[in-house]
Amino acid sequence: MTTHERKTVDLEEGWAFMQKGITKLKNILEGKPEPQFSSEDYMMLYTTIYNMCTQKPPHDYSQQLYDKYRESFEEYISSMVLPSLREKHDEFMLRELVKRWSNHKVMVRWLSRFFHYLDRYFISRRSLPALREVGLSCFRDLVYQEIKGKVKSAVISLIDQEREGEQIDRALLKNVLDIFVEIGLGSMECYENDFEDFLLKDTADYYSIKAQTWIVEDSCPDYMLKAEECLKREKERVAHYLHSSSEPKLLEKVQHELLTQYASQLLEKEHSGCHALLRDDKVEDLSRMYRLFSRITRGLEPVSQIFKQHVTNEGTALVKQAEDAASNKKPEKKDIVGLQEQVFVRKIIELHDKYVAYVTDCFQGHTLFHKALKEAFEVFCNKGVSGSSSAELLATFCDNILKKGGSEKLSDEAIEDTLEKVVRLLAYISDKDLFAEFYRKKLARRLLFDKSANDEHERSILTKLKQQCGGQFTSKMEGMVTDLTVARDHQTKFEEFISTHPELNPGIDLAVTVLTTGFWPTYKSFDINLPAEMVRCVEVFKEFYQTRTKHRKLTWIYSLGICHITAKFEAKTIELIVTTYQAALLLLFNGADKLSYSEIVTQLNLSDDDVVRYLCLQLMRKRR
Repeated sequence: MTTHERKTVDLEEGWAFMQKGITKLKNILEGKPEPQFSSEDYMMLYTTIYNMCTQKPPHDYSQQLYDKYRESFEEYISSMVLPSLREKHDEFMLRELVKRWSNHKVMVRWLSRFFHYLDRYFISRRSLPALREVGLSCFRDLVYQEIKGKVKSAVISLIDQEREGEQIDRALLKNVLDIFVEIGLGSMECYENDFEDFLLKDTADYYSIKAQTWIVEDSCPDYMLKAEECLKREKERVAHYLHSSSEPKLLEKVQHELLTQYASQLLEKEHSGCHALLRDDKVEDLSRMYRLFSRITRGLEPVSQIFKQHVTNEGTALVKQAEDAASNKKPEKKDIVGLQEQVFVRKIIELHDKYVAYVTDCFQGHTLFHKALKEAFEVFCNKGVSGSSSAELLATFCDNILKKGGSEKLSDEAIEDTLEKVVRLLAYISDKDLFAEFYRKKLARRLLFDKSANDEHERSILTKLKQQCGGQFTSKMEGMVTDLTVARDHQTKFEEFISTHPELNPGIDLAVTVLTTGFWPTYKSFDINLPAEMVRCVEVFKEFYQTRTKHRKLTWIYSLGICHITAKFEAKTIELIVTTYQAALLLLFNGADKLSYSEIVTQLNLSDDDVVRYLCLQLMRKRR
């Protein structure tokens, strides 16, 4: 049996055949009439390389073929590529470069297929650069290194033209800059060192010149519009043709030249800076200012300080306005917290609404502006008006909303909304306990004298206060409201008790409110000698209350009582609504037409001052 021996292919013969294939490829790349490679052509070329690499030494030409592979690129570049690039300039040179790089990649792809056997064995065994890398590095070393400076300058020139409003071929720039990236073979060094560094310097120079003119000629809003537009355009440049890694560096350069360098001058422009924008309610410009200054390191701090100062000034002006209005009051009304003070609190609420909206909308809820708003309101919310502390003014404002017949005529929704805003203002009051005391006294009057307009609103504000200040803050107030609810139940049970024990009926309608000591404000009460009818009422209620509990002592506060008395005069009968003390005094005259002052004092067991005061009240009623 005989084996067929393969004919040895010598280097010259084999390479002459490969040269034909390589020449055909060059002709195709140069656009010359040449048929495309068939699969047979490809196989013949591949097989020739295979045979020349698998022959026994000294006919294994792997090393020689590896060298000739590189020489094929070098020869083509020197004879065709470089001359065509050297004769062109600017945009034409860029177009030629893009075409030549594209052709070069096609050439690398085809030749690396023809020489593929080298990649599989010879190259891997000797740890040599792969065929693709060799092909691309030839372009880098021979073409890119020679023309990179001209290319960089041409690209930057086009970018500057675009910045000046001219139309440029963005697709061309994208293709050229892709070469800077691809030529690095996985590294961004070429793009960064040979192009990006120069672009960033040019960008800084370009915007530095622009800023010097704009800061003198433009108002703050106009300058910011231009700055924002420039940043937007630079972002678009990155999207269209620069590498994405350039975006933060490029924008930082623009921000530095347009904003960081002129931040103070912009904010303090006399008729259009931050103060003026706040004064004139330029919401859109303030939003733009926030967007721009949030980009630069510590850029928002001076903006928030100006905001704080502006809000402080506005609030302080309202305090002064209220003070002036109060000083113009008639002397006899100086001690009454009235309409002017109500208007003042309403204006403070409106001011808060306005600038909370600024913080939320213009300044996107940034913590610096929340802090600035808080500190500004703390300044003027803790100033009093004509002797009344802000704590008292807020408590009175709430009272006016919650009591029957108050000057604020609002819908249920509006009341809830206003109460919410008052509680928010309370956060700025330093002495919240003082507010609690004033509020508790006014709440007591509303509850005890049936002045409260709506139980739901009373409970609602207590819930809001509890959320804002904690359970300890509202515990006494909640206890007061609960006392009133329990008192209604007591009253119903008392009436049932009287109906089941008719012999105990005092003959007078009696309503008693039992208050828990500690929840309610402290009230003065005097040991008055009550008329027999009233004493009977007290005894009957005590008897009823002992059926409910054995462990509580009742202390009667007559100073809070109200009596409805029928007074029969010759002309007509009149119903009088008077205090318990006044009723006791009037009832003395059921037993006598005339009583001396000393007799009244003795029978009532009150001090001179108290008797004089109640007699004066009676005389005033008579005069009316």
